[in-house]
Amino acid sequence: LGRDEERRGLAGLLHDIDIEAVGGDLSRHGIEAERILTEAGIDPEIVTTVKMHNERVCGTTRSTEFQHALAAGETITGFIVATALVYPDKKIASVKVKSITKRMKEKAFAASVNRDTIRECEALGLSLDEFVEISLGAMRGVADRLGL
Repeated sequence: LGRDEERRGLAGLLHDIDIEAVGGDLSRHGIEAERILTEAGIDPEIVTTVKMHNERVCGTTRSTEFQHALAAGETITGFIVATALVYPDKKIASVKVKSITKRMKEKAFAASVNRDTIRECEALGLSLDEFVEISLGAMRGVADRLGL
């Protein structure tokens, strides 16, 4: 998308850095990451973006393209995995864009996945189909490492 891949990649790698520290207390997820990353001297924009991927605990809404990208990207990957797991071969290679967009309409499928967060891809200038296609392509590139 012509953005800073290194910074976005770093945010993607760090966004769940606090998951072990918060245990099952997701009301602290993001807040604890902010503390850890700030103490480590990470760029404040990355810290805020990581914190905002769990905007429910922040008292504000995502406002930057970077924040929307991380939140939508994290959420679509989980949805793609859920879709792959219902295929007989359980392989991402078998998943099609249309399968994802069709299942997005099924509220009972992967019910905990927030479809509105996935649709934040529109803040990046991408349609849902384009975003799913890019996301599927990226995940296919690492499917072996994911066991999918």
